[in-house]
Amino acid sequence: MLTLNLNALSSSFSIVPFHVNYSLFTQTQTQLLAPTNLNYPFLNTATRKFKTFQLKAGFWESIKSGLTKNNTIQVIDPELAEEEDEEPLPQEFVLVEKTEPDGTIEQITFSSGGDIDVYDLQALCDKVGWPRRPLSKLAAALKNSYMVACLYSIRKSPGSEGNEQKILIGMARATSDHAFNATIWDVLVDPGYQGQGLGKALVEKLIRALLQRDIGNITLFADSKVVEFYRNLGFEADPEGIKGMFWYPTN
Repeated sequence: MLTLNLNALSSSFSIVPFHVNYSLFTQTQTQLLAPTNLNYPFLNTATRKFKTFQLKAGFWESIKSGLTKNNTIQVIDPELAEEEDEEPLPQEFVLVEKTEPDGTIEQITFSSGGDIDVYDLQALCDKVGWPRRPLSKLAAALKNSYMVACLYSIRKSPGSEGNEQKILIGMARATSDHAFNATIWDVLVDPGYQGQGLGKALVEKLIRALLQRDIGNITLFADSKVVEFYRNLGFEADPEGIKGMFWYPTN
């Protein structure tokens, strides 16, 4: 189990140029993981107001009694604040732009809003060699996700204004209880775009967005071949001996 160690997060993130190359993850996920360090400057652009969640009296009283049972610590009850509407995060921005010899401009964009075509997602899964899943379940998984992040390649040929070619080249999603915990799923990048740091950028953007929502316990499942990739993103395996548990039928 890899879990995000918030104690290891630096109060000020170092700035790393985006053009640095990193290995990417496109394998099926199997080991539970979670992050400690984040590096990209463009991941800092979003701002949002946190929702204030009213704690149930019984829950807060249980915490207070646990803290004061054997010591003299004074616990101050939190002031209840009116819940504020969340400000939307940026829906889309350009990560990379390059011009080809024939004048064609390609932009790699990050998008955290909008609907995903399940046929495009299935085609992307086919490219990375993932087994096919029913389209109805893919659609349900996307609909019920807390957050879905995508990478698109947008190509603009000279003289073809308004006739852009937009292709889904990467995706990751997260489920959450909207308060404490989130799990990242289905991280994948088109093989033709691997090796450019896009997988790292995709995961880091998701982590930052979750932290901005005050969700600090972030986990994911990863194949043993890509555990090191996630370690480099700050994830920790089996923190403090905590193990991920899976239910399997016995007969």
